[in-house]
This record gives sequence, C-alpha cells and structure tokens, in this order.
Amino acid sequence: MPQILTARELLDRLVAFPTVSRTSNLGIVDFIEEYLESHGITCHRDYDETGEKANLFCHFGPEIEGGVVLSAHLDVVPVDGQDWASDPWVVEERDGRLYGRGTTDMKGFVATVLAAVPQMVHLKRPIQIALSYDEEVGLIGARPLVDAMKGKLPRANAVLVGEPTGLRVVSGHKSCDAVEVHVTGHEVHSSIHDQGVSAVMTAARLVEWLRKRNAENRAAPVDERNALFDPPYTTLHVGLIHGGTAHNITAKDCWFSVDIRNVSTDMDGRHFNDFSVFCAEVDAEVKAVHPDAGVEVRVNAPGPGMAPELDSPAEELARRITGDNARHAVSYGTDGGWFQTGGYSTVVCGPGDIALAHQPNEYITVEQFEAGQAFLHKLIKHCQE
Repeated sequence: MPQILTARELLDRLVAFPTVSRTSNLGIVDFIEEYLESHGITCHRDYDETGEKANLFCHFGPEIEGGVVLSAHLDVVPVDGQDWASDPWVVEERDGRLYGRGTTDMKGFVATVLAAVPQMVHLKRPIQIALSYDEEVGLIGARPLVDAMKGKLPRANAVLVGEPTGLRVVSGHKSCDAVEVHVTGHEVHSSIHDQGVSAVMTAARLVEWLRKRNAENRAAPVDERNALFDPPYTTLHVGLIHGGTAHNITAKDCWFSVDIRNVSTDMDGRHFNDFSVFCAEVDAEVKAVHPDAGVEVRVNAPGPGMAPELDSPAEELARRITGDNARHAVSYGTDGGWFQTGGYSTVVCGPGDIALAHQPNEYITVEQFEAGQAFLHKLIKHCQE
C-alpha cells in the first residue's frame, strides 16, 4: 500500500536523520527507498567505496529519453558549536518559518519532490529523481551518480538542481576546488627554534599568500563575464586549521583546508597552480633545514563550475515554470557542475535562501516551502501534456 505523506510530514521525517557527512546516510536512503517502492517505483543505489553511503535514483513515466531530472543532496553540514534555539533535528515552526538543519539546504526541496510522487502519473515526459551523498564536503557523490544514471536510466533532456535560489533560475556557478594542505615541521625547543621547523608558522606563510591573492583579486578590474557573481572574482578561503603540540615546541604538524571558488575566467585552475608553485618553494626551504620537513598539497574534491548554455532545454523549462527571465549566477557550487560535465543541460532552481544554509537556526519560510510545492505541481503538469 502506498505511503501518502504531506510535504511537511516528509520534511519532519527527513530532518530527523542527522545526515552530516562524517556519518552513514543509509538510514535516510532506506526510508526514501521504502517510500518510493510503496508507490511501485524501482530504485537504484550507487554505493561509495565504504558501503556506508549511497546515492539513490529512480525513473517515473515511459522508458524514453527526453525527461527531467530533479537533483538534490541528502547530506547536511554539522551543528557542532552552533547556538540553536531549538533542536536542529526536529522541525519547529515559528513565525512562518520552519526551523531545522537542512530545511533550506536541501531537505525542503527533497520533501516537496517526494510529496509530489503520487501525482507523477500519466507522464508523457519522464521524471527522474537523483539524490547524492557528500555534496557538502566537495560534491563527492555527484560524479559517480551521474555515471551510474547513464548506465541504468534513459537519457534526460534537462536537470533541475533544487539548491535554494528563491526559485530564481540560476544558469551559472563558480567551480570549487577543495584543497588540503599538510605541513610537516621538525620539533625542537622554542628557545632554539632556528634549528627546527615550525609547521604552524610555515602554514601561516601559506595562509598569508592566500590572503594576499584574495586582496589582488578584489582590487582587479571586474571582467564582464564574471559580473553576475557575488563577489565577481575568485576567492581563496581557509576554513579549518589545526596543529602544534605545546607553546614551547616548534610544531611538528599543521593541517589546513582551502576552498578556491573560481569565476568563469579562472576555471583553468591558475590560482591553485600558483599556490602549488609557492608551496613547492616553501617545501624546498624547510627541507633545507631538516629533510623530514615539508609541504604536501592535494585537491580533495575538485568541483566543476556550471556555465550558461546556448539554447538550454533546462533553462527554457525552468523559466517557463517560474516566469523568471532574469540572468542569475551564484558563487556556491552544486552537483549541477557534474551533471553539465556529464553532458546534461542543467540549471539550479529551488526554494529557500542560500544565506540561511549552514547557519544556526537554519530555516525555510512556509511561503517558500509552499512555493516549492507549487513549482513541482507545474512541472508535473508540464510533463503530462
């Protein structure tokens, strides 16, 4: 017997799964798969190498090409250290807002999609659902998801990524390189620090290089091809750093993470390449002090950008449904970059405000949540005509 749940009931159930990227997502995948199978839908899983996480995708309607993919990710960012006014894993409605981790990014969209499943009948154009793991830590699940879908489902004509855009049609976003840096030092007492190598102080030199490059990018004239981005230049950001043993010992290790968000004119990777060259220079310097010291740099998860397309089926469809004819680009990355790289026409369009994502007391307004449901109803009607 099919499970019939409202969008709000589904949102409650989805948010209750604490799907931060450091944990398995199989609980939420099991729930969604059981819900879809209760409606007679065959689901496909694509597991990561650990078997603890999985992408999930399925197909509605005739087994023909030319359909629409509704894309979303199931993971959320952690709530550690954030000051929440309510339980982040329980949806709470206050003043026309639905609070909870992932309500905006992006379980609100997933809930509206699943709630619309009973309406996905008598389709002349197929609808596919594609749900990924580990988007928040570098778009990791999207690449194998796209490959797996190509092997099992008819080719779709358009992909709508439901990241929060306020239901504006976004046709371009920056690429994002998630970079990990490990600096190895040589421990000595700080009173003779010139005989050792401080990993922390060496890392500080590298971080300062990134700060200076940001300042240079900010001061440079804006290329018109990048004008829609906010900010309209490539940013290099250090989000995490840790290292050291004690205040009077030159640090043996220091690790920090960098995300490089490239505008359209910088997607050749020049900023990462320049940073890598500087790291190599510093590596040679510290090895001259002690051979065990060094700098290791690796790209953890390159995330391709998404470029505006000529004669885009996805853009034409999204504009027809939303009525939005303005041009929009965003600075955050999405799974859309991997779909476009895989040859799919792709746009980003979903309910909610990205400024509320990742924040304590994350919420989606009831108005936007309902607008997302109306968006899905219009899409389904389009696919039935």
